[in-house]
Amino acid sequence: MSFSRKGKEPVSMKRSGTRAALGVVQTEGGAVEGLNVGTGLFRTVEEFKGVPFADVPGKWEKPKPHPGWDGVLIATKFRERCLQVTLLQTKTQGSEDCLYLNIFVPHGLSVSTNLPVMVYLFGGAFLLGASNDVEVFGESLYDGKEMADRGGVIVVTVNYRVGTLGFLSSGDERLPGNYGLWDQHAAISWVRRNIRAFGGNPDNITIFGQSAGAASVNFQMLSPHSKGLFRRAICQGGVALSPWALQKSPMAFAKKIARKVNCWQTQEDDMLACLKTADPVKLTMAGKINLLDIFGKGPVMDLLQLAPVVDGDFIPDDPGKLFHNAAQFDYLAGVNSMDGHIFAGIDVPSINNMKEATTVDQVKGLLTGLTKEKGDAGVSSAFDVYSAHWGLAPDPAIVKKTVADIETDFLFLVPTQIALQLHANNTSGAGTYSYLFNMKTRIPGFPRWVEAEHAEDLQYLFGKPFSLPLVYFPRHRDLSGYMIAYWTNFAKTGDPSRGNSKVPVLWPAFTKYRQPYLVINNSMSKSSVSYDLRSFYVKFWTQTYNQLPSAGTMEEKKR
Repeated sequence: MSFSRKGKEPVSMKRSGTRAALGVVQTEGGAVEGLNVGTGLFRTVEEFKGVPFADVPGKWEKPKPHPGWDGVLIATKFRERCLQVTLLQTKTQGSEDCLYLNIFVPHGLSVSTNLPVMVYLFGGAFLLGASNDVEVFGESLYDGKEMADRGGVIVVTVNYRVGTLGFLSSGDERLPGNYGLWDQHAAISWVRRNIRAFGGNPDNITIFGQSAGAASVNFQMLSPHSKGLFRRAICQGGVALSPWALQKSPMAFAKKIARKVNCWQTQEDDMLACLKTADPVKLTMAGKINLLDIFGKGPVMDLLQLAPVVDGDFIPDDPGKLFHNAAQFDYLAGVNSMDGHIFAGIDVPSINNMKEATTVDQVKGLLTGLTKEKGDAGVSSAFDVYSAHWGLAPDPAIVKKTVADIETDFLFLVPTQIALQLHANNTSGAGTYSYLFNMKTRIPGFPRWVEAEHAEDLQYLFGKPFSLPLVYFPRHRDLSGYMIAYWTNFAKTGDPSRGNSKVPVLWPAFTKYRQPYLVINNSMSKSSVSYDLRSFYVKFWTQTYNQLPSAGTMEEKKR
């Protein structure tokens, strides 16, 4: 693979005019040159976009090292996303040549050295997404400039394979799966080997992500392959224990995909051989979610079928049994107060309709879908717990909000609390921190009770209220400043309250015996620290519910 401008002599550092800049940087694959962007008086961020961290991957193969290039790679444009379905699932976009990352390096008067490094893994249900996803007024949502500049850290955003090419699996060594996780691992490893040349400290890497990216971060922590690779990890709205984050019947799903691409062989080996010769675009389309299946046919969660698997290698066992591997990493995790609302609105559309009541039957119908494995006993016990505060004539808004709470708890909040507890129980001197982000939604048209929607934290973390000031108010800039300070302090020191950035309130650590959490919004004070997040509901799902016999055993007893 060769890039233009061959033979230019690589230089390790230079100053462009009065600006400090790295200029041409030597990496293991060859020389790269980015673009220096002014961010303030004597402050710049140098952007290196589209730097390859691995070769074009073979279909359902682990990523391979990049062969390198001649001359200087001009790294000023994002590269294509990995092949995936579009948001409306009508066609595909992207390329199989997609294993690239982007690096944002902040400089002051002089060129930066030894900075903490934060590597971001995007979300998108393991189905779609990219390191430069969702353009807002011409700027990527995950643009690392503001965070790098305001937090004094290097931000790296990473592409990885998604959809059938990233996560299809037979559940055994024939098609082991987890290719997207191996891509992430290859990217983090590349950063560790090369980031010193960009002014980063390879011994102080934090990985962070949201939704499926957060679950991915958790899988990276739990994998034995990550020992010593990074130091800290942040999960925002997703963990490996989330019910949507692990595919437990991979072969059954692989057979469904095979039928969609005309691999009808009855012998599994023949079917898998046929899959391996199938067209990548057709395979990608075969993994789409049929939008007609979404409304009224059971919880959306059941449609999220592409996910990591226990492969005996990257994920050697059930994630809940692997937290001893995560003991070395400082860990910060939390959820948005309405992470489940978007899914609840699809499963029970009446919750967002001011004119239509949400009925008891609708609430029970949702619970039936979520608690299938426990049958009727699961539905009635969960309904009793969630309707306990309704009173005799419940306010319609309270019933609607309860639906959002059920999905938030089940899909995000409870699994995150379990992960935090497992980390705190296993830790060997590393810190554990818990938060709840509850800034009211900025999405127009939602009922008044809707707080922080899934992914709404990202605009603040990536500093959009600063880069797009006309679309935000001062309160949004306050919140953005707080989040950048906490996250980058944590990356520097392992303690979100300690670092060069001033924070509005001290954030106490979550331990084996005490479970404080920080409530994050624009008006933070001492009362932003609370304890035992939704413990009544966490206790229900982790104890009462788990102890119910599974529906299968009940049926057998009846026979």
